[in-house]
Amino acid sequence: MALAYDPLFISSSDKSLSAIDVASPPHPMVLTQDELKRIAAYKAVEFVQSGMVLGLGTGSTAKHAVDRIGELLRHGKLDNIVGIPTSKKTQEQALSLGIPLSDLDAHPVIDLSIDGADEVDPFLNLVKGRGGSLLREKMIEGASKKFVVIVDESKMVKHIGGSKLALPVEVVPFCWKFTSEKLRNLLEGYGCEANLRLGEKGKPFVTDNGNYIVDMRLEEDMGDLGAVSDAILRLPGVVEHGMFLDMASTVIIAGELGVKIKHKHTTSS
Repeated sequence: MALAYDPLFISSSDKSLSAIDVASPPHPMVLTQDELKRIAAYKAVEFVQSGMVLGLGTGSTAKHAVDRIGELLRHGKLDNIVGIPTSKKTQEQALSLGIPLSDLDAHPVIDLSIDGADEVDPFLNLVKGRGGSLLREKMIEGASKKFVVIVDESKMVKHIGGSKLALPVEVVPFCWKFTSEKLRNLLEGYGCEANLRLGEKGKPFVTDNGNYIVDMRLEEDMGDLGAVSDAILRLPGVVEHGMFLDMASTVIIAGELGVKIKHKHTTSS
């Protein structure tokens, strides 16, 4: 389905924008989820400037942003960009687009990262990692001066875990069942299920780092996310989890009636 309006209908340089900025198309129409993702991604790329070191996210939404950055480089509208990919898949995509790449060893401080999210709560806490790249995403986006998150409106939840879908936890393969049971016991008060993620032919899904993922599904609000985060990370065998707490600088949300931009530490609605 073709877009009926320009997805870049908010200028990031407009100083009159409030904490939550809304723009509506002149003739609302039904858009697919992928079209909404592309609108959000294109808006995020407006934050990119020549000379930046960029964290390049992973997933269906971030893919649109990486494509857009490659397009702007080809047309000379951006130059001197260095990308730090959050996954092997994104690395392959960026190389195919001619985006120069490096890593955190060479660039320990990143100007801007752009990535999607699986959930966003009212305080801009995130769930990420249903695509399996949560460890590298957290390393790169945690090293960023600014982290712009791009989502469609279906990803907004009242609380982390509110979608009833997976909260991923990356674990070492050694005795993963032991680790999975420890995770389930830790979170059983929230109606938790813990299941090993499977990949092709029913074999365990393996991350870019050679680890497994245990997907946690929760029925209840976890409350103090910081305390839960710390408790999960203290379990031997756990590498990282998919809660990205207090990391997002800006969240761009594409919906049927336009784009909303929510900034960190704001409570406006």
